[in-house]
Order: sequence, then structure tokens, then C-alpha cells
Amino acid sequence: MCRRVPCAEHGRVTENIMGLHMSLPEVLVLLGAVVLVVARWLPPALRPRITIAAGTVSVLSALVLSVVGIRWQLLPVLAGTVLALPFALSPLLRRHTGRPTWRARWWLALPASVACVGLIVTGPVAAWAFPVPVFPEPSGRFAVGTRVVQWTDPRRPETFTADPHDRRTVVVQLWYPAQKSPTGTRRAQYLGRTEHEARTVSVALARAVGLPGFLVDGIPRAHTRSVFDAPVADGGGRFPVVLFSPGSGGVRTQNTAWAEELASHGYLVAALDHPYDSATVILTDGRAIRTRTTSTGDRDKDNKLAAGWTTVRGADLSFVLTQLDRVGRGEIAGPLTGRLDTGRVAVTGHSMGGAAALQAARQDHRFDVVIDLDGYPHGPASPSLHQPTLALTQAITPATDPHYIPRLTKALKRNTATSYRLTLPGAAHLTFMDGPLYLPPVPSIVGSLGRTESPRVVAATTLAFLDSTLRDEPGDLAGVLSAHGDLSVYRPRNNR
Repeated sequence: MCRRVPCAEHGRVTENIMGLHMSLPEVLVLLGAVVLVVARWLPPALRPRITIAAGTVSVLSALVLSVVGIRWQLLPVLAGTVLALPFALSPLLRRHTGRPTWRARWWLALPASVACVGLIVTGPVAAWAFPVPVFPEPSGRFAVGTRVVQWTDPRRPETFTADPHDRRTVVVQLWYPAQKSPTGTRRAQYLGRTEHEARTVSVALARAVGLPGFLVDGIPRAHTRSVFDAPVADGGGRFPVVLFSPGSGGVRTQNTAWAEELASHGYLVAALDHPYDSATVILTDGRAIRTRTTSTGDRDKDNKLAAGWTTVRGADLSFVLTQLDRVGRGEIAGPLTGRLDTGRVAVTGHSMGGAAALQAARQDHRFDVVIDLDGYPHGPASPSLHQPTLALTQAITPATDPHYIPRLTKALKRNTATSYRLTLPGAAHLTFMDGPLYLPPVPSIVGSLGRTESPRVVAATTLAFLDSTLRDEPGDLAGVLSAHGDLSVYRPRNNR
């Protein structure tokens, strides 16, 4: 994996061309390869100029890519180019030297051309299946800034290590409403503060799901829509706070598109890395803390382990809220001092992070509302929830855990506040994170909503819920939610 060249925002050499999932140099290499194959079958008078032009474009583009980084998806295209060169150059050499040279007969050139085309086509197909993610432009009125902080809880021992002096440390990424940055400002790296960190995290995530790291080498090349340490927006008053816990083995950045959308509408989003649970966590001193949470395959044992991990995550969420309250009151200096409204707080999470959000809300009534993004409710079902709750779930199929919906429904029915369960048709478990932006669009993996629609629907439904519950904005919340899927509403008077 190689560095992207830092240059102007709209002139970045490796910026994807929308819809093609390939950069301009990659497209030129592809077109040059196709023309080289086709040139063999053109009339003799046309071959020389077309072959020279195509060869020149291919070579120059390949040189550019060798500097900025060649993705593995381009390797079959380059192989097809190399295979096509003898057939394309042979007539030119014969004409230039005046001596007979080897020339493939049509019955040999035809299958060779077909083989070249097969190799060349593999490139864009692979680029489409495993693209460099392109993040949607946030729809709110604010630009988005981001920064990373690291906090240690002096009162809580680190239970994942044997060192009695080790204290629980969490890494948190904040997305917030920001002033618009000048044109050409470099956008924030995805998955990390630096490309090296992004590569480390990407490899760890791939390893966690059993994939070779090179398959997703486009992820650490991506840049988001936010800007690191951008000045905080002048307007907007104090920002309601949304805390987020990722899925099992997930990382703080796994819902970046969602976080940026919420921040553009005036929210402060704080997403956590949970050390020894997240795939890998890079501390400020450069240490990489890898996951130690693994399932056993035994359902009862795994449920007990998950309940324990969820409890740790819930404590992490409460600790981070305490720190954010200190930031808002000026006890921790920073650009967000005085801008956080910790009297209006949502706790959210995906998968196990959703379970952690439910547990945190049960234990800490500073959390005003709860959002569970397709999270199985691990841990004890008591005490009851007392906060408005939104649970988004994937489409229910025969393969869905039969305990999931009954257990989730029980928790929502016991809530003393109104709860909503919205099932999104066409959604899969990974629909609720950034996965649709960079994974193969296979319905069983990322759902069938598509790369553009998936983040839009998840953001629209959660934003409607937050605006209604944290900002008391008028409107028919149930009507808005039901427009996106199958909605069940559990009101307190029915929860007896």
C-alpha cells in the first residue's frame, strides 16, 4: 500500500471518478490496454498511430501509478497490457526495420486477444467490488471537523491485563460542526490519524473477518468529508452529544459517514475505540493494542462473555460522557469548551455496541435517549429502560437468530418511555456501518439498499429520532420512521 499524493482537493491524482471506482490514471491505463488489444484488428493504415498513442498513455499512466501507488485491482490490467504488446508492436517493428518479423496468425491472435480482454475486464470488476470508499457529502448546513482524544480513567483498573497499576484508557474520535475550510484543504484520513495508522487498522479488520489485507487496500487510501482540527462553527449554539460504540471487533471510525451527517446537522458525535475489544487501537504513544475478545463457539459461554464485554463498554461510555461534560464546562481545555450540551445526550451503538448502549442507558440516567443499530441485547434485562429508544434492525429472515427479536422486543416493551423498532427492508447487519461503501455489494453481506442509499437511510432515520427526542422538534416521528420500513411502536401505557 502506498501513499496518496497530497494535493488540491479537486485535483488529487488518485481521486476516484464517481461511478467508476477508479482514478484518472487507472482509467487511462485501462483504456490504453483496451486500445492496444483492438489495434491488432484495425486496418494497417490506422495501426501505427493508434498503437503508439495507446502505448504512450499506458506507460505514462503506469509511471504515475508507480509513484502514487498501484492497487492490486490494476495488476490484471497491466498483465493484459503486457500480453497484448507483442501483437500490437510486431507490425510496427516490421514496418520500421523493413525486415520480416514474427506475426501471429489470426487463429492465434484471436484467443490471445480474448485472454487479454478477460484480464483487462477483471480490473474494473475488482475495483467495483473492492473500491476506495467515496464518502457521501453531508447534507446539513455545517461543515464537519474531527479530532481524536485519549482519556484514562484513574478509578478503573484495566481488566484485560494482569498489571494491577494499569488503568482503563479509551481513544475517542469527535466529529463536530465546523467552519468551512478553504478550498484545497486536505480531508481527514479514514480509519486513522495517519495513513500508517489507517493501514494498521485496515489489516486488523481484514484479519478479524478472515480476509487477506490486500483485498481491502482501498480503505486506508480513502479520505472522508471532515477536516482534522477544523475551527468549530461560530453558530449553532451548544451541540447535543451523541456517543457511539462500534460492533464487536469494530473501531471508532466504522460509522464515519453516519457521524459526519449528524455533525453537519449540529450534533457532536463521540465514537469510542474499546481497547482489547476493537480490532486494534493505536494509542498516542504509538502502541497498538490488539483485540483479545474471541468467541468459543459455545452459545452459553459466548453469551456470558458478551455480557461481560458489554458491561466494560457501558462503563467506557459513561466515562467518556463524564469527560465530555468536563470539556463542555471548561475543566478540560480545548476548542469545544462551552459548546457541548451534555444535558441532551444520546447513547448509540452498532451490534455489540448497540447492546452496550442499552446497558449504559440502564445504568446511567444522564443518557437521555438510546439508539441500537441492529444490536442483540446482551447482559441483564433489568433495570428497565427509562429513555426513548430507537432500535433499527436488518430484514428478518429464517437465518436470523430466533432469540434476537423476542429479546429486543421484551426490552422495548418494558421501557417506561416510548420505544420504536424499525425493520429496514433490504438491510443486512453491515448496512448500519460504512461497509456498503467499500465491500462487495452482495445482499447477504451489506444488504440490497446500495452504496448510496444505505448510509442515507440509516442517517435519515436516526437523525429524525434525535431531532424529535433531543431537540423537541415538532412532527410525526412515527410517520417519518414508517416511511423507511416496518415500524413497531411501544408506548408506556402498553408496557405494563
